[in-house]
Amino acid sequence: MMHKNKYDWIIEAKAPLFNFKLQETWLYRDLLVLLIHRDLVSFYKQTILGPLWFFIQPLFTTVIFTFIFGNLAGISTDGLPKPLFYMAGITAWNYFADCLNKTSTVLRDNAGIFGKVYFPRVIMPLSIVAGNLIRFAVQFILFIIMIGYYYLNGHRLDVTSAVLFFPFLIMLMAMLGLGSGMIISAMTTKYRDLTFLVSFGVQLLMYTTTVIYPLSVALEKYPRYAWVIEYNPMTPIIETFRYGFLGEGRFSWDGLGYAATITLVLLTSGLAVFNKVERDFMDTV
Repeated sequence: MMHKNKYDWIIEAKAPLFNFKLQETWLYRDLLVLLIHRDLVSFYKQTILGPLWFFIQPLFTTVIFTFIFGNLAGISTDGLPKPLFYMAGITAWNYFADCLNKTSTVLRDNAGIFGKVYFPRVIMPLSIVAGNLIRFAVQFILFIIMIGYYYLNGHRLDVTSAVLFFPFLIMLMAMLGLGSGMIISAMTTKYRDLTFLVSFGVQLLMYTTTVIYPLSVALEKYPRYAWVIEYNPMTPIIETFRYGFLGEGRFSWDGLGYAATITLVLLTSGLAVFNKVERDFMDTV
């Protein structure tokens, strides 16, 4: 007696643009864990200091920002200790920037794997975002240690109720970096010049957020151009992060709502573009 064959998944060349295959991606969660482990091991395998770079990079950046922007330029930090002010901005910005930078080349960097075996391609950018979360956690612990140091030395730091938004802020940063990175990654399969502009562009983008200055200074000194900073979706995220843990910054429901809306638009667009390009990008890479 003949039995009709049954298949778990059918791989088709054409699929709906907004079919993100969430159920299929969940079934490959073991692969996600393996990719996260691979990235962490390969990145620090032949380094002398290894995971200590997680601490060294934000510390060095904080010292440089304190010296240049805090001391030489004399930019206000809203009464907060300068190193603590910059560490807060750097901790939040680094996670977003790492997700964006690494995701923006994911198709090109993994073309060899994509051409050999099938799995949901979105697993790759997801592994980058999840892997960077480990680095963010280490830097966040360093940030908390610094808060404790200043508190023990008599500095008054008010933790506000906005700290409850911390998980939501992490989710926004992750999705914002993921969505933007996937859009750029899809574009770099045809226009490789974008690869050279990404890291440079991300550095410039940092100066349009409140990493090195508070929003109050921008609104006071440059009211005509402050809208560029206000409409950067990372600005309300960083301001809320500072306000929650340090008691200084600008908390706004409208700002958070705006950041969440832009994030959802970029994430949906990024997934759709990535879903379309990954079908035939091997012909152009």
